[in-house]
Amino acid sequence: MDLKQIKQIIDLMTRSELTEFAVEEEGFKLKIRRGEFPVVSAPRATQYALPAESAPTAAPTASSAAPITLVPAPAGDEPGVIYIKSPMVGTFYRSPSPESKSFVENGAKITETTVVCIIEAMKIMNEIQAEVKGTVLETLVENGQPVEYGQRLLKVKQG
Repeated sequence: MDLKQIKQIIDLMTRSELTEFAVEEEGFKLKIRRGEFPVVSAPRATQYALPAESAPTAAPTASSAAPITLVPAPAGDEPGVIYIKSPMVGTFYRSPSPESKSFVENGAKITETTVVCIIEAMKIMNEIQAEVKGTVLETLVENGQPVEYGQRLLKVKQG
């Protein structure tokens, strides 16, 4: 594992709810943890602590340990319309391969378990399920486009 991959893992962790990551390979051990807990180094183990939002000597703040809260939709959003959001940083794909048809098209009926897209993160293809029942109104991201954590991917009419 090289420094670039480690930086990608740290970036992924800072943009998601992931608080701990560990990997062990031949002669190499990496453990990354974030939050209120101090990182304790063991001999010959490589450990990294993510930068805290406050100075290292300051007491932990509520914002560094608080879970992400859902905020009501802005007033301009339509009632009964929700958005499927990206659960991670990565690359958005509408289909399993370039030759395949899209998982869902505009107007498609979906259920909570319907796979709506793939997000590639660190060479891993993550199938994203709708987690909502309704009709796809619009795909908000182009195929192959990078996406951020929490970015709106699909507009869905609930029901």
